[in-house]
Formats: sequence, structure tokens, C-alpha cells
Amino acid sequence: MQVAVAVGVAGGSAGAHFPYLSEEMGAAVGGMYAEADTLLMGRVTYEAFAAVWPHQNGEMAEAINGITKVVASTTLTQVTWNNSTLIEGDPIAAVKELKDQPGGTITLPGSISLVRALLAAGLLDELRLLVHPLVVGTGMRLFPEGTPPVPLELTRSATFANGVLDLTYRPA
Repeated sequence: MQVAVAVGVAGGSAGAHFPYLSEEMGAAVGGMYAEADTLLMGRVTYEAFAAVWPHQNGEMAEAINGITKVVASTTLTQVTWNNSTLIEGDPIAAVKELKDQPGGTITLPGSISLVRALLAAGLLDELRLLVHPLVVGTGMRLFPEGTPPVPLELTRSATFANGVLDLTYRPA
């Protein structure tokens, strides 16, 4: 599972992500979606994606709109975007079950609370961080104060011309 984060603050807070969107970064993000057969999201990410992607065209839009989408939310009662399913009950148990099914990669873009829960439960196979050359002092922290240590092993890294680092880790 993969997630994109800005330095110190997750999810592109304060518009940190889009000023750095380049051809290189677009290809890397597009590759994440192209490799996946399931998109796992929390409510906030689902609502943001569902408001934009159905109205977009192009290769990435086709991939995102066509992929199976699984949404973890305690407040949504239905999901209407095509190929979307709402997790009913415990999201950790649902993700364990999803991982046990045949298929390829489950990609998790953003959804920081879900990332935290899955990392704590030992369900993340891979953590992909897009680190932007920008200090942002506000926003949701991916790893808040008091998070227990989780040893990680760097498995891949790339540096884009705009200074963004594309880092992939797996639990050590």
C-alpha cells in the first residue's frame, strides 16, 4: 500500500503538493495507479477524488475511474462513484480480508488516519512517500507525537528535477 506525503505534514496540506506537480512526478503518481487493481480510501479522500476524477479525461483519469475503489468510513452510508464499495464494520478486518483475496496491489492515496491504523496493525506492505522541498508548519501529521517506532527499510528512491524525493519503504 502506498501513500504520498509532504515534509512533516501529510496529504498535500496547505497546497504543498500541486506546485511541485511535474511531468516526472505525474508519471510516478500515475504509475502507482497503473500498478494497482484496488484503490483504498478514507471518507475525506473518497469525497475529494469523487468530486474531481469522474469529470476528468486522459490516461490517469481512466485508470482512477475504472479501478475498484474500497472506502473506509464511519460516517458515509453509501458511495456512488462507479466501482466503489463501502466497508461495513471494522476497516482493519476488512483490509485483512481484502489482502487475502487474489489480486494485485492495493493503493492507499492519503487517508492519513487509515494509514496510521493499517501501519499500527502491520497491514502496510509498502509506504511510499513523496517528500517535497518545503517546510509546512500546519496540517495533519502523518506520524503524530507518541507514535510508537516502526522500523522501515528503504527499498527504492528517486529524486525529481524539482527537488521532490520519491521514497519507498517496507516494514523492516
